[in-house]
Amino acid sequence: MLTLVKPALVLLILFTLITGVIYPLLVTGLAQAIFPFQANGSLIVKDEQVIGSKLIGQAFDDPRYFWGRLSATSPVPYNAAASSGSNLGPTNPALTDAVQARIAALKEADPQNTLPIPVDLVTASGSGLDPDISVAAALYQMPRVARQRGLTEGQVRILVDQNTQGRQLGFLGEPRVNVLQLNQALDAIK
Repeated sequence: MLTLVKPALVLLILFTLITGVIYPLLVTGLAQAIFPFQANGSLIVKDEQVIGSKLIGQAFDDPRYFWGRLSATSPVPYNAAASSGSNLGPTNPALTDAVQARIAALKEADPQNTLPIPVDLVTASGSGLDPDISVAAALYQMPRVARQRGLTEGQVRILVDQNTQGRQLGFLGEPRVNVLQLNQALDAIK
């Protein structure tokens, strides 16, 4: 019996060391050396204070700021620990109510805007944490933000253009705007 158990225990200890200690340390060390910003959560720092992550959306509801996608996390919006899909289908009344409430908030914040509201401003992403909006969503909000801040739409458009990220690898996804970074750029002006 000992001849069968001894090799099994040796292999268990060996593979535990390899897969539980050596491999994680190696991967973590390489990530810290090659991609330190990403390995540490892509944190955005202002005045030596972490104000957010480039990868997780934040709640903005002040009309002076661009608003991001809705969060599907509850009870606290954009809570990464509660990330999950909303699982609300297109005929679910709760989804319809959430969309109608967001449309009403957008119209109340900018009653003069008659453009069609981009879908990403009234729906949550799959994770409920999306930090980005479409360029159309940023352009929809541009007149309100410019007016609220006493800027021209041209000035705000420059910031939107500067904060627009292209498609990944040149062909994957759509161009997008990181809301936190765009709002930071706005705060840098005034």
